[in-house]
This record gives sequence, C-alpha cells and structure tokens, in this order.
Amino acid sequence: MKIPQLDLVTQYKSIKNEIDDAILDVLEKGHFIIGENVKKIEESIASFVGVKHAIGVASGTDALLISLMAIGIKPGDEVITTPFTFFATAGSIARLYAKPVFVDIDPKTYNIDPNKLEEMLKKRYSSKMKAIIPVHLYGQCADMDPILELAKKYNLKVIEDAAQSLGATYKGKQSGSMGDFGTFSFFPTKNLGAYGDGGMIVTNDDELAKKARILRVHGAKPKYYHSVVGLNSRLDEIQAAVLNVKFKYLPKWIEQKRKVAEVYNKLFVEGLSGRVVTPYEAPYNYHTYHQYTIRVSADKRDNLRAYLKEQGIGTSVYYPLPLHLQKCFNYLGYKEGDFPESEKASKEVLSLPMYPEISNEKLKLVHNLIYKFYS
Repeated sequence: MKIPQLDLVTQYKSIKNEIDDAILDVLEKGHFIIGENVKKIEESIASFVGVKHAIGVASGTDALLISLMAIGIKPGDEVITTPFTFFATAGSIARLYAKPVFVDIDPKTYNIDPNKLEEMLKKRYSSKMKAIIPVHLYGQCADMDPILELAKKYNLKVIEDAAQSLGATYKGKQSGSMGDFGTFSFFPTKNLGAYGDGGMIVTNDDELAKKARILRVHGAKPKYYHSVVGLNSRLDEIQAAVLNVKFKYLPKWIEQKRKVAEVYNKLFVEGLSGRVVTPYEAPYNYHTYHQYTIRVSADKRDNLRAYLKEQGIGTSVYYPLPLHLQKCFNYLGYKEGDFPESEKASKEVLSLPMYPEISNEKLKLVHNLIYKFYS
C-alpha cells in the first residue's frame, strides 16, 4: 500500500463539482484580477481571524515582503526571526537588504523561544532592530504574550508568519491576529491550499492595510499614479474561487487532522515510547497539525526515512538545514553551534503522512512499519 505524505487528489474528488463550477464561473465571467472571488475570500479570512482587514496577495512570501515594506524596513535595518523555518521568512528580510537576526527555538514547539529572545535583546539591542517575525511552525502558535511584551518594550513591530497555522489559536486568539501584521500562505500543501500560489495579509491597523493594498499593485493609487515602488502581487481570481469553495470545509478538515494526530499519538505509545517523540501541543494552543512531525535520534532519522520510502510511505524533513547555516547567509557570520536546538531539530525531525482523509488502517501501517524498523 502506497501512502503519500499528502493526498490532494482525494480531497479534490470529494469537492470536485463545487471546484469545477467555481472555476468555470470565473472563466465565463471573464474577470480575472481582484474580482468578486478575491473580495469574498478577503472578507471571509478577516472575519475568521477576527481582524479588520485582509489583503490577498500572490504568495505567502509576498505577504511577508509587503508587510516588511509597509512597516518601512530599509537597507541596514535588522529583523529578528527563527533559523528553523522555511527560507521565505529570512529571505524576505534579505530581499530588502535588511539583516536577519536569528534566535533559537523551543525544542518542544519548534517555535522561537521567548527566553532566548529576551536574552538576545538584553545583550545586543540597537536602534537598527525594527521588527520581529515569530513563525507558527507546523500549525502551532509561538508563545506570543512574552514576545508581544518584548516587542512593546523595545519598540519592535511584529509580523506573524502564520503560513502554516491558519485556524490555530493562542489563548483563544486566532493565529495572525496578534501582531501588527499576520501573513498566510495558500500554497497547495497548506490546511487551506489553493491550486497554485496565493497569500494573505491581515491587520487591524487601517494605515498599514492601506499601505499593503497600494504595495500589491505596483505602489499605485489611483491606477498609473505611483506614490511608492511596489510589487505586482495580487491573489489570482481563479485561486480565490478555489479558496472560497475550500474555506467552508476548513474547520472540518482541521478537526479531522486533529483526530489523525490523536490516533498517531496513541499508536506511538505502543512499543515506540522513548524512540519516537510525538508532537507537543502547548496547553495555551489549539494545534492544527499542518504537519505531524515526530523526532527520532539523528543516527536513525535518514535511515528510517529511506526505509519508509522503500515501503511506499511518503515523508518530508522540514527543515534539513537551519537558515543560519545556509550558504547564501554566510555573510551574516553565524557558525555551526550558534543555535543548537535548531541544529539538533534539523537532524531529528520527520513529518509523516497527514491529511484529513487518511484512514486509521493507513495510520496503523505507518506505525507498524516504524515499529518494524526499530525491531
């Protein structure tokens, strides 16, 4: 039995008629750029997250980039984030010729560690530091209260990288709603995924929302009159139509993924306790399980992954090399050993098959194969 890490075909088949009708409707109306579907998904996301404004953009990466531009990040500024995340987080900072400043992670949640953030700020805060981007990794929010307190104390803007966490909550507050900006990705693998690229920026700040809307259309308002240099970064109308269909299923799909995680958790207690570390859900969080990521010993991880691949089981490693050790960031001057928790996690994490429609039979097979590997 082959089990992919993610099965988007099965999901599509379950809502095929709705998706096909929505796409055909866009084609028949002939309005492809910032039309009624984009406006509808913007309103839906704003209401769902509990914010005043949602601005559809071309990708989660652009959501970060435009947010940084809107808060005025300039060359030479410093923006704090985690080294254990997808490249776009730090890449967006670097694209503005600002400097990523990394802080290590909490080994249980994989999110930026507020205690280490405080230590870093006490040691090396300067007026060059303008913002912090906490990442809500794998579908679980970072510990935001102390982060927001530190941001206020040091006059830092906060941009939540919520690309993997739409629907997650922190102490009852929706992911993306707590900072100056929240940014989401609609990459196909996400809990709410389009059939191509797409992203969303959310905020309660009227002025920042206005800037973001202008920046996504080349910095123009009105059309052909440019107050700033912006981007061509608009959420596509066809992708928005897909998202509008899928959005109403999001709460159901998240609950199904949480049930999948419960089954995995119970299975791994049987015979693999101590060998497989299951995901930790902080008591203040509602985890959406964008990924179900286990930890195993570094000397076993790659062999386990190869073994599962031989058996037809899809897995991924998010992420195999922390950002501070990426070649393109050599100029920052970081070295191996600077962020030990991120480096350790990169050698030990393994994301297993996780999607709402996966059956208990398949989950048991994944568990049994891992058990067999260790036996």
